[in-house]
Amino acid sequence: MAPTAATTWVSPPIPSKSSSSSLSVELDLHGPSKKPSRITCSLQRPPKLLLPNKPLTLQPSRTAVAAPPSTSKPHGKETPVQWNLLQKFASAALDAIENALVSHELEQPLPKTSDPRVQISGNFAPVPEQPVCHSLPVTGKIPDCIQGVYVRNGANPLYQPVAGHHLFDGDGMIHAVHLADGSASYACRFTKTYRFVQERALGRPIFPKAIGELHGHFGIARLLLFYARGACGLLDHGHGIGVANAGLVYFNGRLLAMSEDDMPYHVRITAASDLDTIGRYDFSSQLDSMMIAHPKLDPVSGELFALSYDVVQKPYLKYFRFSPDGRKSPDIEIPLAEPTMMHDFAITEQFVVIPDQQVVFKLNEMVRGGSPVIYDKAKTSRFGIMDKYADDASGTQWINVPDCFCFHLWNAWEEPESDEVVVIGSCMTPPDSIFNEQDESLKSVLSEIRLNLKTGESMRRPIISNESEQVNLEAGMVNRNRLGRKTHFAYLALAEPWPKVSGFAKVDLATGQVRKFMYGEQRYGGEPLFLPREASSGSGEDDGYVLAFVHDEKEWRSELQIVNAVTLELEATVQLPSRVPYGFHGTFISAKDLAQQA
Repeated sequence: MAPTAATTWVSPPIPSKSSSSSLSVELDLHGPSKKPSRITCSLQRPPKLLLPNKPLTLQPSRTAVAAPPSTSKPHGKETPVQWNLLQKFASAALDAIENALVSHELEQPLPKTSDPRVQISGNFAPVPEQPVCHSLPVTGKIPDCIQGVYVRNGANPLYQPVAGHHLFDGDGMIHAVHLADGSASYACRFTKTYRFVQERALGRPIFPKAIGELHGHFGIARLLLFYARGACGLLDHGHGIGVANAGLVYFNGRLLAMSEDDMPYHVRITAASDLDTIGRYDFSSQLDSMMIAHPKLDPVSGELFALSYDVVQKPYLKYFRFSPDGRKSPDIEIPLAEPTMMHDFAITEQFVVIPDQQVVFKLNEMVRGGSPVIYDKAKTSRFGIMDKYADDASGTQWINVPDCFCFHLWNAWEEPESDEVVVIGSCMTPPDSIFNEQDESLKSVLSEIRLNLKTGESMRRPIISNESEQVNLEAGMVNRNRLGRKTHFAYLALAEPWPKVSGFAKVDLATGQVRKFMYGEQRYGGEPLFLPREASSGSGEDDGYVLAFVHDEKEWRSELQIVNAVTLELEATVQLPSRVPYGFHGTFISAKDLAQQA
């Protein structure tokens, strides 16, 4: 029997419009679909719509329920409060405007980069929360040295989209596998952000989706509706609007879930191996701005280094760090001419490496009917080299690296003998293809970028020198105990056929040699996590294991695979009780660290 897809979202009540049939067709994600034209957008191939076992569950709208007050805890049960007559009138009027807006927007086809039938089809579709399941079936033997919890973040929309939706817009959900003494348990839970809690209380999506909806005149209208609802007290946007769906880091006794549009959220692993959202985390009132989803944890000093960027007002970029016990440094404002997408950066033993690249934010493009995230061909990409402990940005050295856009940087280190900083990243073309529909197919080339501090010049080369052997390498890591130091190997997702991941590659960064571990026919995964063995200092850099979630699209089952990083042989497989959608980034928390959680 063909597998079927279980969906977790509920359908928000949107009145139909008799004069337009496009609304019902667009929202019927599981109905008849014409064969799609060739799609080369970065986040999905032609959609494969999988029929659900049951019709979508409808949840009645609670139009008389206000969002939680700003003092409420995001992980607590919502306490409904009654709106006054003026608020009820405002809500009805704004809802009518939104319904008309959605109907009008859906009269035209959505671009593939914001079409939910493309972005969240197949195993990109959401799943419900899964309470803890213990004693899962294990094939093979889980290595004795693996004791702790593997956690991975991802986007998992609670509600069925009513219009535009990009994969990155989904609510954050963490999947956790607890490994102890050869046994395994699994749970997945939403991260209860302020946004999530308010939308769940209202029974429908109401916060604007940063990528799927905020483009063109419709995007401007959605922003105006959003702030109008806030002004009327129908929702609270004063405590962040982020989804916490991208990165995860364990720092100072806390697991932090992050997306760069908000502060981190503190999530605790309970004694029963479950996940509990503690709340939005501002480092004891020290952090007053957003933080990107890829902070860097120095394995030697124990410090956490981070950036924060703003797309509306200056300063567009700030840098700061935290001591091992969580004390924050003063912000360092890094002067930029315009707001720039800064999804990732790198550290070395002495420096922080800041990419100022060609994907920028131009909000005035929305007035012209376009996307505010654009590829600026007139701009020259550059990398800033700044001392990690600088008091200001005046000593930053900027080095041009033409035609370079790295969405992720895997590592960086210093080579004093040549006065160079070496950066390892995946160079993506077209640079904005994740966000805007393109005719050109995406390529992600693992590259070595050399920044000469003496001459101010740069050199970039593909690490895999043979063009015929090039593969898309995205999502992965180096040995985290060697971050900021010279590394021999990187473990990266084989993102083919894009955007699916058919296996992972162990890449020799010096020779370009690639060893592949393939998941098998119709089996795909995501980011491979390299877990170094806790052993003596004499062990090799690659002495450890690679952990990855893998989904079988034929049998419609998911599992956790544990692979020996030296031999690339499968050591153990943990069968999971529910489907794990393809997601983003993860980390591993040792049993010792779990016992010391805040």
